[in-house]
Parts: sequence; structure tokens; C-alpha cells
Amino acid sequence: MDQNAMQTTSTSATARPDSGAQGQQQQQQRYVVPPVDVFETEAAITLLADLPGVRRDQLQVRVDGDNLVLEAVADTAGPEQMELVYGELQCPAFRRQFTLSRELDAARIEAQLRDGVLRLTIPKAEEARPRRIQVQAG
Repeated sequence: MDQNAMQTTSTSATARPDSGAQGQQQQQQRYVVPPVDVFETEAAITLLADLPGVRRDQLQVRVDGDNLVLEAVADTAGPEQMELVYGELQCPAFRRQFTLSRELDAARIEAQLRDGVLRLTIPKAEEARPRRIQVQAG
């Protein structure tokens, strides 16, 4: 795989409230960068991202220009009628961004979330796939 086929960046965003009386204030949003594994075949790249506690309705996967953006919020609610006295998940928001190369077909990305693992299959563009060229006898 071309080392530039998919580059990753992590970000911390600044959220701005609607412009009202409090409109001048800025609020810093912190994100956890989820760990990912990337696998390649001749036909596609598969990305596995660990997103524990994330439900499908709390996950957003989008392509913005040549960037693939993953954003999610984990469900940190505990059992009913119980109070959390110690917790290690301090930041339930996840965000990760990848730069996609032209050899990947962003229009055909498939996504599946199962047991806290997001699986993205990103097909390679037809012209980027290896192909055999038949040689004619002369």
C-alpha cells in the first residue's frame, strides 16, 4: 500500500455556542483518539476502530473533501439507582480523522458497528487495483 493512501490526524475542537448573550464564550471540547488497525487487500482497505460504549445512533462517519472523519459519544450511564463513586472514563467523546488518497473510492465506503468495534471497508478505485496485462504474440 502506498504510505500516503491514508494518513491520520487527531484533533481537539473548539465548540462555539450560538451567538446570543453568551455568544462570545468558547468552550473547549476534548476527544479521545480511538485506536485503529488498518488492513489491506488488493481490492480494499479495512479499518477497525475501537469505540467502546458507543451506540450506532451516537456515531457519525463522514467524508469531508478528502478527509474521513469519525466522531462518537460513548454511553457512560451506569445502572439505575446507583451512584458512580469511581470511574476511569473521563472523556466519552471520540474523534479521529484520516486523509484519503485518490486511489481510494470514498463514495463506496461501507461501515458496520458491532460490539464496540467500527469496521470500515474502503474500496480501492478501479484504476488503483493491480491488474494483469495480457501480452499478445507478435
